[in-house]
Amino acid sequence: MAAGLACLVLPLALQVYGPAYAGAAKMKVVEEPNTFGLNNPFLPQTSRLQPKRDPSPVSGPAHLFRLSGKCFSLVESTYKYEFCPFHNVTQHEQTFRWNAYSGILGIWHEWEITNNTFRGMWMRDGDSCHSRSRQSKVELTCGKSNRLAHVSEPSTCVYALTFETPLVCHPHSLLVYPALPMALQQRWDQVEQDLADELITPQGYEKLLRTLFEDAGYLKTPEESESTQQEGGAQGLVFENLESCNKAHKELSKEIKRLKSVLTEHGIPYTRPVETSSSEHLGSKTPTGRTAEQLRGNPGLLGNTL
Repeated sequence: MAAGLACLVLPLALQVYGPAYAGAAKMKVVEEPNTFGLNNPFLPQTSRLQPKRDPSPVSGPAHLFRLSGKCFSLVESTYKYEFCPFHNVTQHEQTFRWNAYSGILGIWHEWEITNNTFRGMWMRDGDSCHSRSRQSKVELTCGKSNRLAHVSEPSTCVYALTFETPLVCHPHSLLVYPALPMALQQRWDQVEQDLADELITPQGYEKLLRTLFEDAGYLKTPEESESTQQEGGAQGLVFENLESCNKAHKELSKEIKRLKSVLTEHGIPYTRPVETSSSEHLGSKTPTGRTAEQLRGNPGLLGNTL
């Protein structure tokens, strides 16, 4: 009966008030975009994206430079990964937790070179992970389009990414020698000749090639890597005396109590944050005996194959 009464009232209202009544009855629904906790005022400051340093200069094969300034994303389980070539790798937890993780998995550092070939891009000095920094190795493979194809975590806080691109489909697209300027190519030729004439040992050959790659900007010198780690490392507070230390401790304790009261006021439970790796969400870890260090192998060609 109520439905019938409604059907009777609506035509009468249209006759009395005209079409304006029908327009007034329309409702516009506005969907609020999901920010996955990134704009939450209670998000810990340490979870916001704060790079420890600037990325290294763009280097390597010139035809890959066009990827600089672009970013490619992939959603795996509850995480969204974003790879920005020659810039960084980031991870964003796609949940509605108030403290959803969002962080940097590495900043562009250097190439990995094996057998005269660019084998991967190393992104280092990411967010802190226990006593180390997160880092990622990006492997470039042939594909029909530019896309981030796969992400895994073979060991704790060390990530492996696979990026597909048609820019590396040519068999010579990732060779190091053609990417070098003429002066460095001539240096390499001389190193090859010295090895053939037995003027240098295989160990000396590899050392000279590494120096050559460092001069080209493809690899970082040990001193540069150490300096970068010191600049990007966590810096603790330094106090002149015990009194200033105790004063700072009291202020921090007071701030913690204030934040707890704010959380309690809004009905948000608080616990000590536990740092977890994304492997817990991506499934079991893949056993591996490889370390996070670069595995360069033989960095050059032998004989007259240049």
